[in-house]
Amino acid sequence: MRTRWRARHVLAHQDGGHALLTDGEVVWEDDVVRYVGPRYEGPVDVERDLGESLVMPGLIDLDALTDVDHLVLDSWAGPERGRGLQWSLDYFTDRRHDVFTPAERVEIREYALVQLALHGITTYMPIASEVHSAWAEPYEELVETARASRRLGLRGYLGPAYRSGVNVVLPDGSRDVAFDEEAGRAGFRDAVRFLDHLAELDDPLLTGVLLPCRIETLTEDLLRETAGLARERGVLVRLHALQGLVERDLVQRRHGITPLQLLEKNGLLGPNLLIPHTVTTDRHPGVHGEDRGDLTTLADAGVSVIHCPQTSLRYGEMLHSFRAYREAGINLCLGTDSFPPDLIRGMDVGVHLAKVVEGRSDAAPAETYVEAATLGGARALGREDLGRIAPGAQADLVAFSLADIRDGVQDDPVRTFLLNGTARQATDSVVAGRPVLVDGSLPGVDLPRLRTRAQELFERMRAAYGERDFLRRDADHLFPPAFPAFREQG
Repeated sequence: MRTRWRARHVLAHQDGGHALLTDGEVVWEDDVVRYVGPRYEGPVDVERDLGESLVMPGLIDLDALTDVDHLVLDSWAGPERGRGLQWSLDYFTDRRHDVFTPAERVEIREYALVQLALHGITTYMPIASEVHSAWAEPYEELVETARASRRLGLRGYLGPAYRSGVNVVLPDGSRDVAFDEEAGRAGFRDAVRFLDHLAELDDPLLTGVLLPCRIETLTEDLLRETAGLARERGVLVRLHALQGLVERDLVQRRHGITPLQLLEKNGLLGPNLLIPHTVTTDRHPGVHGEDRGDLTTLADAGVSVIHCPQTSLRYGEMLHSFRAYREAGINLCLGTDSFPPDLIRGMDVGVHLAKVVEGRSDAAPAETYVEAATLGGARALGREDLGRIAPGAQADLVAFSLADIRDGVQDDPVRTFLLNGTARQATDSVVAGRPVLVDGSLPGVDLPRLRTRAQELFERMRAAYGERDFLRRDADHLFPPAFPAFREQG
């Protein structure tokens, strides 16, 4: 079947990069783009005139929240309350359990994937918190995630998260990692089993990857086994590392080397490795505050950095700096990592954080962030047919409406959209040529039901923090309201 979209603005691909096509048309047949230009001469089966819209390559989110958001709770806490949001040692030893049933986890996954689709994301790699699970992510949970993803029609790079240890707070309030190495080995076996499951499923929209958790929660044995399996199967690895000073301290205490050296020692540094955040390189002011070669090490290895500017800002971190990483030759791609999964807001935040770090307004032009959200993500995945609108590419597209007076006056449509807009302006998307988002809605999805159910599950998640707190404070003490409740006057 041949489909045509018309729009006022189309971010097409030309001469190796994006080019803005005014009053453009995109035509695809089945799952492949056949034409991009001003006027298509030929028959089509379906056509849409999207009017005052910006059509972009489908957005690629490689640290995509597939959970009920916890940042709304834990990004406000100071040091005293913040320690209470980790597992206590006795909870790890004697009382750890799943807060949600498997059926409830399925509901959470569906809710989160719907959020991705509503925000114009077409390709994703999931991230979920393990804080309210008995350990990490079992095989069965990712099987259900794959089912939900197929129903929506998203392009997913999936695998169960696994780990050998968990961050804990000791009775004296200090931080450490407590290990359960057998649970780590079982999680790794689940990851292998899931790779086999997707290979048997043979769905072109689902690709198996290895998603070990944070670097400080993995033994060296598990790091080496991950590297070996990735080479054997030819799959990608995403591993959270270089994301904070606490992580750096824990790794150095346990291994006597830095997180980057630990990756290199265990054979993980390579073009199949994606690292979210990657803020605590030697350039970070809390490390050395100067370039001592970390960026060159990452670039020479071909590692992709998943920059999550909105989440980094909310936890008080940033890259030092976006421009420096690009100039070092590191492939930068983007992730959301928290709610909302809004890469448009994330790009805007990133542009302005870069200005602060560099002290100059042109430190990270809008176009460099758009490239990271599209072409950078495609490079990280090894997919030259994604992240671009060009003949021969996959028909993964998203349209954002620019027709509301609240969008303001327009100069360059891309820069204006990043400055004034939000991914909530997504109206339509297609993945592999098949509609996902249609006129701002997801056909067949009961959004009011999901919204109500997600709130119920969130309340249970919030309440469960109290039983993990090393001081056993309840949720109302851990998460006080912004303002006290109004009292009726007598």
